Amino acid sequence: MTKQRCGWCSEDPLYIHYHDHEWGIANHDETHLFEMLCLEGQQAGLSWITVLKKRDCYRQHFFQHAIADIAALTEVQLQEKLKDAGLIRHIGKLAAIRDNAKAWQSIKEQGIDPVQWLWSFVNNTVQHNDVADYRAAPAQTVQSQSLSKALKKHGFKFVGPTTCYAFMQAIGMVNDHENHCEFK
Repeated sequence: MTKQRCGWCSEDPLYIHYHDHEWGIANHDETHLFEMLCLEGQQAGLSWITVLKKRDCYRQHFFQHAIADIAALTEVQLQEKLKDAGLIRHIGKLAAIRDNAKAWQSIKEQGIDPVQWLWSFVNNTVQHNDVADYRAAPAQTVQSQSLSKALKKHGFKFVGPTTCYAFMQAIGMVNDHENHCEFK
């Protein structure tokens, strides 16, 4: 019997696995949150499935390394990464991952726990929304606008309010599974 999933979830096994095991599930792992914030920025102008298909390559280049290692990447190293078709070859987006690592470090140096800080934008509580059809879900909210503004103030890149809302959905700050979805 076929499971009822959100309408945006295609038949692609990668998409199904992401939908069923990750999207909308509350996550407080620092490395995962950093990865997802950066990956959502990589999506800008592209489909999420494009990013998912490149995720393993991003992990090889960035996310299996300490944030301090990512922050220390040089311009030459970033230019070298442009040669790998497994990444989205946009220097601004790749540099944003490094810049976001620097911003993440800066937050920690100020004595702020980035995980708690990010979750504070939803009062540390998953927001369960009534979503009859994913196309009717908002692209951004007051919370994602506030998060975007705060992230930019701290030096993060590719973190507009729409990207921030997608991040909030991805890490389960917001549960926007459609009402009929078995994973609600």
